[in-house]
Amino acid sequence: MVFAHDTEAALLAAVELVNSAEDPDTLTETAQLDEFFDRHVYTGVHTGDAAELTAVRALRAPLRRMLMSDRDTAVTLVNETLAEHRAVPQLVRHGDVDYHVHAVPPEAPLPVRIAVETAMAMIDLIRADDLSRLSICADDTCEGLVLDLSRNRSRRYCSTACGNRNAVAAYRARQR
Repeated sequence: MVFAHDTEAALLAAVELVNSAEDPDTLTETAQLDEFFDRHVYTGVHTGDAAELTAVRALRAPLRRMLMSDRDTAVTLVNETLAEHRAVPQLVRHGDVDYHVHAVPPEAPLPVRIAVETAMAMIDLIRADDLSRLSICADDTCEGLVLDLSRNRSRRYCSTACGNRNAVAAYRARQR
């Protein structure tokens, strides 16, 4: 299934955010948060201070739980998130991005926007009964999340580093 641009963007950002908690932690400085904000083309308020960094880092565990839950649990978590932040979906257009859904105002804090956008994206996965697109990395030493948006559902690793490490290990095993 092909998902809307904003669904894919929100899921990619959420998976990157959750995976930033893996060793080594890649979200420890406000400059890293600035890069994350820019890379995922967030709009609205971004204070870039230590308090915002702390709040965004605190989202990692709840988002991991939402993304990795079974369907019924995910529904509960999505509904709780949307209700907590009083999400009101609206179509918006800005910059080079055509109409897409925002569910909180631009002045909402970045952690709220991330949580609500992730919940909104999860709605599409839940409705399509397509939570299998989210999994844990196939590398036995990694707990990173994998978002498989490929047509043939072949993505197994959270990063090229994990994929390469396993390919090298398999090659060496074959050579023995």
